[in-house]
Amino acid sequence: MTVTTDRVHVYADEFDEVSRILARTTERVRLELIDGKLRSKAVPDGDHGRIIQWLLRICMQSRPELFLHPDQGLKVQAYRHGRARPDASLASNDAFVGQGEWADPGPVLMAVEVTSYDSDTDARDRVEKPRAYAETGIPVYLLIDRDTCEVTVYSEPDGVRYESARTVPFGKTVVLPGPVDIALETEQLKDWVH
Repeated sequence: MTVTTDRVHVYADEFDEVSRILARTTERVRLELIDGKLRSKAVPDGDHGRIIQWLLRICMQSRPELFLHPDQGLKVQAYRHGRARPDASLASNDAFVGQGEWADPGPVLMAVEVTSYDSDTDARDRVEKPRAYAETGIPVYLLIDRDTCEVTVYSEPDGVRYESARTVPFGKTVVLPGPVDIALETEQLKDWVH
């Protein structure tokens, strides 16, 4: 099988086949399908992983009935049959039990992305992901942006976009709205950017 990225649109069944093949041959590739376009995500660095650990601890302390599931693939965008792999998804502990690599996003209360230092993070994390998660109906999208040293909380999805977006610099407190209802003290994020 030849993998190319020069086609404008990729179908979900083609994407699933390529994803399965690559999963058997390498651990260094993380693929997504957003707006019918094949995307690859950078393998996270240590600071990226530490930010997810920090957020996991806060979520577990604030909402012990929930879990921050790292890297669970989600079926997004019904129209395009997209596949996204958020850095983490906040949902009940058993939300993805019995599901495969690409799970139903219905139980997800919040999708989380931490920017990577790669060339397409702007298009992927700041443009495509907010739209895909809003179209899917995920109530909250949390973007931890290491390039700008800001946290953006998107909420109130209307099926096309998020109607609310609040951005604060690292160091300020930001409240994740319902159904998440968690306050984040973001000062410590300053330690994990370079």
